[in-house]
Amino acid sequence: MSLTLDALIVLTSFAYASLAPYTKVEESFNLHATHDVLMYGVGPTNLPKYDHFTFSGPLPRTFIGAVVLAWATQLCLNAGEWMGVSAGKFDAQVVLRLVLASINAIGLCLLRRAVSRRFGRLTSVMFALLSCTQFHLPFWMGRTLPNMFALLPVNVALCLMLDRAPNSTRPSPGAVRGALALLTFATVVFRSELLLLVGPVALQSAFQYLPLLDVIKTGLLAGSASVALTVAVDSYFWQQWPLWPELYSLYFNVVRGKSSEWGVMPFHVYVSSFLPKLLLSSLPLSLFACLIDRRIRAIMAPYAAFVALISGLGHKEWRFVIYTVPAFNVAAARGATWLVGRRKGTLFGRLCFLAVMGMLAANCVATSLLARSSFANYPGGAALSAFNKFFEHEDYLHVHISNLAAQTGASLFLQSHASPHLSLPSVQDSVYAHKNWTYDKTEGLSLADLTADTRITHLIAEADALPSSRSWTRVASVDGFDGWRLNLDVRLAGLTKVLEMKKSEKLVILKRAV
Repeated sequence: MSLTLDALIVLTSFAYASLAPYTKVEESFNLHATHDVLMYGVGPTNLPKYDHFTFSGPLPRTFIGAVVLAWATQLCLNAGEWMGVSAGKFDAQVVLRLVLASINAIGLCLLRRAVSRRFGRLTSVMFALLSCTQFHLPFWMGRTLPNMFALLPVNVALCLMLDRAPNSTRPSPGAVRGALALLTFATVVFRSELLLLVGPVALQSAFQYLPLLDVIKTGLLAGSASVALTVAVDSYFWQQWPLWPELYSLYFNVVRGKSSEWGVMPFHVYVSSFLPKLLLSSLPLSLFACLIDRRIRAIMAPYAAFVALISGLGHKEWRFVIYTVPAFNVAAARGATWLVGRRKGTLFGRLCFLAVMGMLAANCVATSLLARSSFANYPGGAALSAFNKFFEHEDYLHVHISNLAAQTGASLFLQSHASPHLSLPSVQDSVYAHKNWTYDKTEGLSLADLTADTRITHLIAEADALPSSRSWTRVASVDGFDGWRLNLDVRLAGLTKVLEMKKSEKLVILKRAV
């Protein structure tokens, strides 16, 4: 049973990475950093070829996650090559996403096993079912957001605090120190907002589990080592000395208040909107568990404090609180176990069991809709993939990729015919070795500018911003998700079509007219 549950967690994340292989702009830094480490290596002479020097963005980000992910991906690609399985450039993107999904799935599997020891086997079953029937966590844990690199140490830290006997009153001192060290590392290297979680966990540890001096020493040692690591690695890759990306991010977003330029939301949004979407049925189940089990209250106290503290920041995004989802799922699993454990011979017991089954079914329905809409929401990736197939026999072309296409999936891994070709042997493709294609993402060019530049032979352009022009011939178009339409005019046989997906043309592929 244990291996089956672990396989369910891993395969769920694999399914999302395979069915939605393209990426969005918020994933692009780590995705392209991983691409560059894979393609060019980490030698100093190759650093000028890296994408972040051309499209650096407003903030530097750490390369530590990208380097580790690239090395792990290269091992998988080399193993595939050894077994005679050839991989193209875009295949490497899918593989790296599967690798990242595996890493985060391992973290959830470790946490599930800790839940089994602490609360029993049935609770671990409920934890796996609740986690896999949600949408956001399984869908995103194979995506190269910096938050997903921070997720593993945060989950392992929670695992260390949980992994003990049911009647144990406190975790071991070594487990607490390990948890604090991992949270400190994730904060210093990957996501500075985790400082708002480290604080409550440290306070809880100092009051209940460790002497205050031990907590301080652990934080200082882990923090110093983490700072040294990120400064050494990132100063090299960004060619700035000294550079601590997350400290710069904290100064830029909080001290200078620049995060507010991305939008400000009310204090209550995490509780009233983001967490209900992230947790689905786990939200009411976790609140119920807090009422019936003091062990759950002890687990949830730092995470509740984290949500309250981060709500004080004006700029809010669901991914800033994604780290709380596994903890809420632990609590929800305990609540669900209590409900299904009532005697089935009574009306109350049967109603409790049906309530839990209904919540899991509701999760599946909501997740199905969210997944279907997400699969159709990467027109840039679909357009560039189609473009590569349409013109695969061309030896020379120069395609301009619009901003929308670049933001919705047209990643460097899809530039499969670019010259110079890849330096990674396991993704070489001799069929395309002679091609000389240019993928151009220059921003701010009008149609007149593109037409005047005779080097440009093709366009992937935004459909709603494209006036008619005799200079360009339409080759194909790509639709994207617009929303859902309620269709009440259906017969009984067509109930599955009550909700219809709305799509519209997002991008067009154009060829210069002869």
